Amino acid sequence: MPPPLSHIRVLELSRILAGPWAGQMLADLGAEIIKVEKPIQGDDTRHWGPPFLNNKTDENPTESAYFLSANRGKRSITIDIRQQAGQAIIHQLIESCDVIIENFKVGSLEKYHLDYASLSAINPQLIYCSITGFGQDGPYAQRAGYDFLLQGMGGLMSVTGEPDHLPGGGPQKVGVALTDILTGMYATTAIQAAIIEREKSGLGQHIDLALLDVQVACLANQGMNYLVSKDTPQRMGNAHPNIVPYQTFETADGFIILTIGNDSQFADFCQVANCQTLIHDPHFATNQARVRNRDVVIERLTNIIKAKNSEFWLQQLEIKGVPCGPINDIAQVFENPQIKHRKMLGELTHPVKGKIPTVANPINFSRTPIVYHQAPPNLGEHTEKVLTELLGYDRSAVSQLRESKII
Repeated sequence: MPPPLSHIRVLELSRILAGPWAGQMLADLGAEIIKVEKPIQGDDTRHWGPPFLNNKTDENPTESAYFLSANRGKRSITIDIRQQAGQAIIHQLIESCDVIIENFKVGSLEKYHLDYASLSAINPQLIYCSITGFGQDGPYAQRAGYDFLLQGMGGLMSVTGEPDHLPGGGPQKVGVALTDILTGMYATTAIQAAIIEREKSGLGQHIDLALLDVQVACLANQGMNYLVSKDTPQRMGNAHPNIVPYQTFETADGFIILTIGNDSQFADFCQVANCQTLIHDPHFATNQARVRNRDVVIERLTNIIKAKNSEFWLQQLEIKGVPCGPINDIAQVFENPQIKHRKMLGELTHPVKGKIPTVANPINFSRTPIVYHQAPPNLGEHTEKVLTELLGYDRSAVSQLRESKII
């Protein structure tokens, strides 16, 4: 069976992470992704390293691990969109494309005639997805936006990290560019919804996605905690604002995570920990009571858990079905038997570097499995092929474009 989006062609005019993440997701689902990059330099993240592929032998490496993480399954073409001939190529490509993804500053593509109004006039069925830091309108629309900045502005850093009064307290970002990734996922959802809607209306539309909006939307329970109570959530380290016990605990030889989600699980924990009196104490018997008496119950549990090693707790709590787990580093993650069983670590064949690793897409279809057919491309690897096969250029025309530094 062909993959779900094998009938869709996407022109990706984006770089860094949010847009490329959306493009990679669509590629995994079977869409044809043509990634337009700046000649010579390419996507900024090609140079965000080390590490690079074979960085010891390349004088000017353009394939960083960062770039490899978000550009699987794409074809790379280089076009100078500042020149009219480059814009003309984009206009030709748009005629046969279903989707364009771009993450330029608001209004900057208009001067190149690559804005939504210009391209939808060429192809009224085009779905045009714009990703910016702050959206297409509003007082911040002209600002540049990066993930770290938006984690701070969007409230995520205010609830991440240890409380201010503890050692190591203060603002802390998440260890990956989560706002970018979430925006890419929202973009993927929005694009597919627009494709489905187009089947009824026959028309494309403009999708306006802002990193700040996404980060605020993804505050989830913390956002609603504030809206319902008007109490501003604070950093709580590894603790949970609405559930107790739900955090890390120190053992005799390390740390474990305990994530007790209901009172039955708490009762089972107490049996393993030989502290059944807590089950019958009205101060601790229910989650609501434990949240109200957080400091007392956490102190009691801290002393109990620290008395035995991690292996004891992980083994015994698993037998009772109490959710718990270790804190793995990334090397341990890829050695985890469940991760190996789920085939989350894969390989791709690179045209120059041979076999390279990739982290698999976590989606598993029963009939149309994801097939990884293209390693993250070399810069401009497919320029000539796209121009000749898709647009009908002859080799002489391609050579002329290259001599003029259009491609």
